[in-house]
Amino acid sequence: MKTIFIAGTDTGVGKTLIAGLLAGYLIGKGKSVVTQKWIATGRTNDIKRHWKIMGFVPQESRKYILPYAFKLAASPHLAASYEQKLISKKKIKRSFLMLLQRYDVVVVEGTGGLLVPIDRKSLLIDLVKDLKLSVLLVAHNKVGAINHTLLSIEALKKRKIPVIGIVFNNLSETKKLILEDNQKIIREISGIAVLGVLPRSNNIDLLKSRFKAIGDKIDLS
Repeated sequence: MKTIFIAGTDTGVGKTLIAGLLAGYLIGKGKSVVTQKWIATGRTNDIKRHWKIMGFVPQESRKYILPYAFKLAASPHLAASYEQKLISKKKIKRSFLMLLQRYDVVVVEGTGGLLVPIDRKSLLIDLVKDLKLSVLLVAHNKVGAINHTLLSIEALKKRKIPVIGIVFNNLSETKKLILEDNQKIIREISGIAVLGVLPRSNNIDLLKSRFKAIGDKIDLS
């Protein structure tokens, strides 16, 4: 496995954080690692946040690391249309393969959820399937997480896309009973491993420490 796709059950669930933490963990294991985001929408600095978390700035052209960036904070298809542009799947695939040739591991962060459209016919998940990527699913642990997570897993299974496991980002104001049961029932129903849970925190050193146990469970062989 030379690639891990970081998928979210929704937008704002912590994909950027997990992508950066995973890349940093793998660098600590002696791997050459680069992160990539195929499509960014809105005035976000997700790639730069990856670099800050992983403590490494790749010397690659930004056009390979971030093939598309749009100003409108919306679904990729709408953000591109708003600027009268089209998203080329061929361009994304070329950028991905270029990085894949140069690094041990490419960590790709998704945009929003798996079923967001990139144009009027194609969804983000279609690219994941075409490139035969394995998925690490990130879920916001809160009320509603069960439905969002199980639907995402169902979409992945339907397309025979391998799921490495689930990482939960806890929402601090959610009751402990709900936080714990979400993990248990999702694991029981889906059969997908819960790799770990991260607290809601801005302390990167704490998050890196907590992520180590999650990283240890990911098999890159």
